[in-house]
Amino acid sequence: MYLIKTPSVIQKLFPNFHWKVETPKDASVIYFTFDDGPIPQVTPWIQEQLAVFNAKATFFCVGNNARRYPELMEATLNAGHTVGNHTMHHLDGWKSENVPYFHDVRHCALQVKSSLFRPPYGRLKPAQAQFLTRHYEVVMWDVLSGDFDPELSADDCFNNVVRNARSGSIVVFHDSLKAEETVRAVLPRLLKHYADLGYRFEALTPELLAQKKTALTPFRQTA
Repeated sequence: MYLIKTPSVIQKLFPNFHWKVETPKDASVIYFTFDDGPIPQVTPWIQEQLAVFNAKATFFCVGNNARRYPELMEATLNAGHTVGNHTMHHLDGWKSENVPYFHDVRHCALQVKSSLFRPPYGRLKPAQAQFLTRHYEVVMWDVLSGDFDPELSADDCFNNVVRNARSGSIVVFHDSLKAEETVRAVLPRLLKHYADLGYRFEALTPELLAQKKTALTPFRQTA
């Protein structure tokens, strides 16, 4: 069970996470993000599609993949995209002890050289969240495409995005084998759809996200 559109009440409950980017009312900007790569079977193709529309995106990389494919990391940065930390071993925070989890995150941060962090599955225990927001820009999402779900068609995935994403939305896709079939079918359609509407596709940066700094607040949710 997962939510396609992150409800505003959840976004407000966790204000130290980045769910979307505040944009001027007259701006049309969208932030596509890709989790779990880089891998040679999918990541270069995604970047080829992005280049057709002069689109920049953010890739939240699993550290082991980044270590295995340094040429893909270099190509990603050379193309003007940004990268973030998705833990070294794609750990589920709810199932991980805090200290080993923090070490895994730190190891990945050193590997990808980024202060952007997205927890796999979006799962963090309250203590993990409190600690990590002090050291990283924790990036969640406004819209989850569902490209990883084998029960969803490409049309379902397309509609998940276009019905919910607006200017400033952070949208999640995956450059993974699990999502490959769907993302290959839907990404060119989405790029064209938003380009035809006059949108720009931009990458997330620590500087952009650091503009939204709020005091740490208690985390009431338990996991």
